[in-house]
Amino acid sequence: MTPQKSHILFDLDGTITDPAVGITKSFNFALEAFDVHVADLSELHRVIGPPLRDSFRDFYGFDDDTAERAVAKYREYYADTGIYENTLYTDIAELLRELRGAGRTLIVATSKPTVYTRRILEHFGIAGCFVFVSGAELDGRRSAKSEIIGYALENVASLTAQNAVMIGDRHYDIEGAKSHGIASIGVLYGYGTERELVGAGADYIVADVSGLRDLLL
Repeated sequence: MTPQKSHILFDLDGTITDPAVGITKSFNFALEAFDVHVADLSELHRVIGPPLRDSFRDFYGFDDDTAERAVAKYREYYADTGIYENTLYTDIAELLRELRGAGRTLIVATSKPTVYTRRILEHFGIAGCFVFVSGAELDGRRSAKSEIIGYALENVASLTAQNAVMIGDRHYDIEGAKSHGIASIGVLYGYGTERELVGAGADYIVADVSGLRDLLL
């Protein structure tokens, strides 16, 4: 397998942007509303990647109804403030533009709602690098990474399992790609560990954006 595919799917959080400040502050804002107190916001790094509803249920024991209300509370902070409390990883914007210049087709595949994803890409001036954004719906539909990637396959006519590679920092990205027979690259500069990515079956693992460039170009 060569990672030099014509179509490249990028996760957003932990792969293109470092969203830690905005996501952890938004999640903590929601937890506080339900009288759950977190002493150190770094504890909330584990919620970067999974769908929000899953994190409220899996990590804090919320039932479905409470998780739904917690997501709404999260968005009270995130929609206007937390969304912009993030940064691009060093050299990632340059890599995206270089890939586009080399004729690659770039797609975002993220569990973040599409409406927020588009705003973030526009905010950082990189929206034009991507031909399609495959994200979740605000109501929670299409939130699993396998669904996200499947939606991209359905909507980008030139995209196939054979000509694509998925890049992400968590096991969700790798497992989602494998569910469609798509090659995958795990990145260690985000929020997943090498053990996590190896366990998920990543075809390649890189330490930084420079290593990613070497693989892709």
